[in-house]
Amino acid sequence: MSVLNAIKPLMTSRRRREVLVAVTAAYMLVQLSSMPVALSLPTLATEFGAGFDDTAWIVTVYLLMLGSFVLLGARMGDRFGHERVFALGIVASLVGSLLIAVSNDLWQIVMWRGLTGFGSAMIMGNANAILAATYPAEMRGRAFAMPIVGARFATLLGMFLFAAFLQFFTWRLVFVTFLPMGLIAAAAAIPMIRSSKPPSPEEREAAAPGGIDWIGAFLLVATAAVLVLSGSHLHAGEESFTSQDGLTYHLPMHGFFLVLLLAFVVVEWRFARSPIVELRHFKEKYFSMSLISNTTFHFSMLATMTLVPILVEEGFNQEPIVVPFVLLPNQVMGVFVSMAAGWVYDRYNPKLLRPGAMLMIAGGFLFLGLFARSVKLWMIPILMLPISIGSSIFNPINNATVMSALPLRHRGIASGMLETTREMGHAFGGTVSATALAMVLPAGIAHLTSEQASPHYFEGFVFSCLLVVFVMVAGGAVAYFHKAARAEPPAVQPRPSYESAGADA
Repeated sequence: MSVLNAIKPLMTSRRRREVLVAVTAAYMLVQLSSMPVALSLPTLATEFGAGFDDTAWIVTVYLLMLGSFVLLGARMGDRFGHERVFALGIVASLVGSLLIAVSNDLWQIVMWRGLTGFGSAMIMGNANAILAATYPAEMRGRAFAMPIVGARFATLLGMFLFAAFLQFFTWRLVFVTFLPMGLIAAAAAIPMIRSSKPPSPEEREAAAPGGIDWIGAFLLVATAAVLVLSGSHLHAGEESFTSQDGLTYHLPMHGFFLVLLLAFVVVEWRFARSPIVELRHFKEKYFSMSLISNTTFHFSMLATMTLVPILVEEGFNQEPIVVPFVLLPNQVMGVFVSMAAGWVYDRYNPKLLRPGAMLMIAGGFLFLGLFARSVKLWMIPILMLPISIGSSIFNPINNATVMSALPLRHRGIASGMLETTREMGHAFGGTVSATALAMVLPAGIAHLTSEQASPHYFEGFVFSCLLVVFVMVAGGAVAYFHKAARAEPPAVQPRPSYESAGADA
């Protein structure tokens, strides 16, 4: 298959070219400013004489703002125009990055990092909605693959470029690097905004009758914030999911999240005139099923990012610098496989593609669990190939599936829930997999030597991998019963307002 032949239909009009370039550039900006930044934490701790618990807030506050505001950003897009809120996110990311680069205090960096997280939420909450409005259902597999390819490339670039900056130059260059990428994204967004039309009053009222539910938005932000914090190491002791301090923090935080989630659902269902989340959409079973699949998929992604470093550092007794090289194939596969998966999805719409990809991920974790302790370290990336390939297949086509599961006028809800369930999967994947590993470790493992502790970590790793296998098989079963569909679903009837209900009475 020719890559150019797969991409060419995506560029057949000026509007499509503008949207694809703008969204891909913004995805690269978001990805460049997320995972690779973690490389700078040790340098910043030394620079400002701070502990890792303080510098970790640079990552935590970014994830907190991204996870908390992404659905609200999507609903703001419904009301004010997705392209405009998307552009607001690029501007916020640019301003935040510039202010970080000139900061002279660690807590200034943390504050401005929160601004870049807010910008990323505005971008990610609206990018999927813009793509869904631009491309018909039969082209969305490839359309959603392109930004993912750009994001994976940005991760690879950031991992190596930032490492060189930190080794030979200054940490400020890490954040200065966001500026040219942000300017490119902003320049690409300008033509897209000019060719778009703001939503009409009728469209605004259809998407969010009576305006945005700000009370529900506040509850939503609080619920999402607790979810993100539940996956962050804000507890005493080592930064670990497996320590006693970690368990006594993470598990109650997950419980607090569930309480807030229940309160949010009750308020939205019983009292909100125009809910920030229309719960009636979840009665559309294929929409709900695709979101469940999305959550389980991202559960496996954070399980990978949590378990593999533990395996490398504690099982094989290697330095942390080795971990990125073990995870490198996972990023490389996303550059090449995602577009091929999108092309197959668009052309043939095979029912078994999504469940097959999830079973492939499950098989990769099964291989890791069965063989990790009996092979050399260099074999681990090979054992992970099914995870890497399955992830690269599933991600773009499930995004397309979610965005095609509701009528186009509800694309803000679909886009926001797509990103929200992504963060839910991340939060639970890291905590649950590490908690399962901790259940197998002996109580006094901290007092053992590295050689004595290594077999116990391998045993815990096997148990955690089997748990992930179970979750992925369950997610694959949900994906299997999801009907393959091309046409947009019928419009959901608007929820009657209190005024109309009273008039009818």
